[in-house]
Amino acid sequence: MHDRISPSAARLPRIPASFFGIVLGLAGLANAWRSASTIWAVPAIVGEVLSFAAVTVWVLVALLFALKWLVAREHAVAEARHPVECCFIGLAGVSAMLIALVLQPYAVTLAWSLFLAGAAFTILFATWITGRLWHGSREIASTTAVLYLPAGAGSFVTAIALSSFGHADWGQLAFGAGFFTWLAIESVLLHRMLLSPEMPAAIRPTLGIQLAPPAVGCAAYLSVTTGAPDIFAHALLGYAILQALLLVRMLPWILAQPFAASYWGVTFGATALGTAAIKMVGRGDVGALPLLAPYLFGFANLIVATIAVGTFYLIVKGRLVPVAKFS
Repeated sequence: MHDRISPSAARLPRIPASFFGIVLGLAGLANAWRSASTIWAVPAIVGEVLSFAAVTVWVLVALLFALKWLVAREHAVAEARHPVECCFIGLAGVSAMLIALVLQPYAVTLAWSLFLAGAAFTILFATWITGRLWHGSREIASTTAVLYLPAGAGSFVTAIALSSFGHADWGQLAFGAGFFTWLAIESVLLHRMLLSPEMPAAIRPTLGIQLAPPAVGCAAYLSVTTGAPDIFAHALLGYAILQALLLVRMLPWILAQPFAASYWGVTFGATALGTAAIKMVGRGDVGALPLLAPYLFGFANLIVATIAVGTFYLIVKGRLVPVAKFS
C-alpha cells in the first residue's frame, strides 16, 4: 500500500490535532480586538487582520490533518488511541465554530453552515471520547488538562456561537453541559496533581489549558445572558485570574519542557480572559473591571505574541512539526 503513495505525500507534514490550538489562540485574540474596538480607541483593523490569519491557519491545519487520515492513517489512528493526544482531536470541531464566528460578519450563511458542521463534530466526538474514558483503567499519569477539551471547551464554544447566531436559549443548555463537565474534571485533575507523582516535563505545557475553563466559561456565560454582569460572572473571571497567577508562578517548572507548538494551549484561555473582561466593561460594569480589563487585554496580547514568535522561530529552524516518511 505504501508503494502507491506519491513522492509529495511521502514528505507530508504530520500535523497533530494539537495544532488546532493555534487557531484557537488567533481567533480568540481576534475576538478580543473586535470587542476592544467597540469600547476603546483601538484600531478595528487589527481584529480583522487577526481574523484573516486565523482563517488561513485553520484552512492549512484542517487540510493537512484531513490528509493525514488519507495517506498516513496509521499515525492518525495512533493519535486517536493515545490517552493524551486523543483529546486534542476535539479541537477540530471547536476551531471550526470559532472560524464560523470570525466569518459571521462577512458571510452569514457560510458561517452558519460551518458552525453546524463544527458543532456536530464536537458533540459526536465528545460523547464518543467521554464514553471511552468512562470504561476506566486509565493511567493516572495520562490525566491532564487536555480532558477539558472535548466536552468542556466544546460546550462553552458551542454556547458562545449559538448566542452569536441568535439562539441564546440553546446556548444556555450548552453552557450547562460545559460548566458541570469542567467541575467534574477539575476535581479529578487536582487529585492527580496533588497526590500523584510529579508530572513529566514533556506534558507540563498542557497545564496552560487549566486557564481555559473559567475564562472561556465566563465568556460563554456572558454570551447567554443579558444586562450588567452579575456576581457569578465576576466569580468565574476571578477564578480565571487565579489560574493565570498560578501558571505564572509555575512557569519556571513548566519551561523545563523546551518550547514547542503545545505551548499554544494557554492562548485560548488567555484571550478569553481578556475578552470576558472587555465585554463586562462594555455592558456597564464599574469598579474593578474597568481597571483590570486593559491589563488583561495586554496580557492576552503578550502571551499570543510571545508564543507566535517562538513558533515562527521553530518554523525557520524546521523544527515545528515532524514529517511523515512513507517510503
